[in-house]
Amino acid sequence: MSTDTLIADRIEIADLVTRFALLLDEKRWDDADAVFADDVVVHSPRGGELQGIDEVVEFMRRSEVEGQHTQHTTTDLLVEVDGDRAAASANSTVHYYRDGQAPHFTGGLRQSCTVVRTPAGWRLREVRITPAWTREN
Repeated sequence: MSTDTLIADRIEIADLVTRFALLLDEKRWDDADAVFADDVVVHSPRGGELQGIDEVVEFMRRSEVEGQHTQHTTTDLLVEVDGDRAAASANSTVHYYRDGQAPHFTGGLRQSCTVVRTPAGWRLREVRITPAWTREN
């Protein structure tokens, strides 16, 4: 694999992690296939183990709280590319708020992801979300 290809893959995977956060913040569930592989598996404390893009999207729709928004800030992204697979991990801070108000809840978490190259580009195949801390404001 050339250095240029490796750099391009790492940038695309970094963008993918950002698109995942924006998908959640903007509640664009119909765009989930731009982030997730069809056979994605998500492990989260709230949802347990979710298998397949349809189950993940349905969980996200059911989890919406009317009038509540989120803002995900993702940092410390690490990406290790190995051919058509990659491991990506990051820290995230998630603020829960209502329009015009300060956050009423904030949480820190760690994301560990398996990413795969598909004909449509890199997609999340597995996501593991591990909470680190929470604070009610």
